[in-house]
Amino acid sequence: MTTDQPEAVVFGERPLSIEQVVSLAEQHSPSQLQGDGAFRQRIAKGAQFLDSLLDKEGVIYGVTTGYGDSCVVAVPLEQVEALPRHLFTFHGCGLGKLLEPAATRAVLAARLQSLCQGVSGVRIELLERLQAFLAHDILPLIPEEGSVGASGDLTPLSYVAATLAGEREVLWRGQVRSAAEVHAELDWQPLTLRPKEALALMNGTAVMTGLACLAFSRADYLLQLATRITALNVVALQGNPEHFDERLFAAKPHPGQMRVAAWLRQDLAIDAPTAPLHRLQDRYSLRCAPHVLGVLADSLSWLRQFIEIELNSANDNPIIDAEAERVLHGGHFYGGHIAFAMDSLKNLVANVADLLDRQLALLVDSRYNHGLPSNLSGAPTATAMLNHGFKAVQIGTSAWTAEALKNGMPASLFSRSTECHNQDKVSMGTIAARDALRSLELCEQVAAATLLAANQGVWLREREAEARPLPAPLANMRAQLAEDFPPVIEDRALEAELRLCLAQIRSRHWRLYA
Repeated sequence: MTTDQPEAVVFGERPLSIEQVVSLAEQHSPSQLQGDGAFRQRIAKGAQFLDSLLDKEGVIYGVTTGYGDSCVVAVPLEQVEALPRHLFTFHGCGLGKLLEPAATRAVLAARLQSLCQGVSGVRIELLERLQAFLAHDILPLIPEEGSVGASGDLTPLSYVAATLAGEREVLWRGQVRSAAEVHAELDWQPLTLRPKEALALMNGTAVMTGLACLAFSRADYLLQLATRITALNVVALQGNPEHFDERLFAAKPHPGQMRVAAWLRQDLAIDAPTAPLHRLQDRYSLRCAPHVLGVLADSLSWLRQFIEIELNSANDNPIIDAEAERVLHGGHFYGGHIAFAMDSLKNLVANVADLLDRQLALLVDSRYNHGLPSNLSGAPTATAMLNHGFKAVQIGTSAWTAEALKNGMPASLFSRSTECHNQDKVSMGTIAARDALRSLELCEQVAAATLLAANQGVWLREREAEARPLPAPLANMRAQLAEDFPPVIEDRALEAELRLCLAQIRSRHWRLYA
């Protein structure tokens, strides 16, 4: 009997998708390096061309000159071999939390795919070692903070360069180890980085791009989950499903908005008979949900374009065109597209948090929830006065939403002139990407809270005398939720259940829409 093996992510000339990077980062797919002779020869040609220039004493930024503003400082040929180690050494000053393992894998993937474009002047051996790090899950310990997102993610990527050279520390087999020890245990020789190789590793947008891939994937799932939560809340609040009528959305045909409305029609079986309406028009957090979520849905296509072009680009400097025998000095390390994408994403996500927060506020308030108990408490009359149900959960949700909204300030507007005014306009793309992941974390917390509250609200409706059967998609969702989240009857601390729900969101536990 044969078992299906996951398809490998192949690094090389063919473009990668966000989904491939995420699958690799989450260890669902193995990795391979394109191995045909033509590809290997193309990579080798760049390094050989650089060596020929050194023989001719050519002037190449970062190879025979200092770095950044020090580009006017010539480096004698006898010192050229020492320059790469100095680059990753003096950039070893990152601070803050360490990147999570999935994020580190995404960073390694983004850097490797960029170098595979064949215009960075590195050896095939460097690409093979990067791919081996992924294959063996050798993860450099990379501090999150210290990049301004132009001249590349220099400081965080210095930890990749250093560990390839056998310095600093890595996470391997669940333990923090010195890179030198891991190389020795695997019988590998640490790389002595050649001229341009440290610069090629560090002078790019791999950290912000890897993080952006993860952020995109989480936002895509969050869009679907927020739609399903809205459908549950329409049931719990006895809302009007006609707000999502297909003819209505044909009059304002934003494609993503129409898709969200179609998902809601599917969940709510809109053509089925409905209960008498409490209001002709529901409050905006229900009625306008497709219009809020649709902005995210319609933005995903251009967000994908920005991220995937960056992922599959050569984004270091200088570019080594071995075919034309040219060294092209430019600024492809500038992360402006990722910065704008991530600044936009965190605003899109904050709006989703705000939408769900407003839905939860309606659910717990007996003035607006059309007959549900105050705070969604399921307590019997005898102990109702003691029980407060989801009261504190709603307060926490308000706090998480407020933080997500506060986090919406565009990082890309805070460019700082650095490095002796050489880097005088920078992208802040890595900060924007980290911000986006934080906003997603907060919004997922809001989603977890609102999902559990919606589940409670629907359970309370099902106990009513005139309760109608749920449409199949919602009935299936309720059945899955019931396995882990029993109704709240007497008050209980809900932290553990919220954390479980968060873990399920992060793992895309529920299959939602095709």
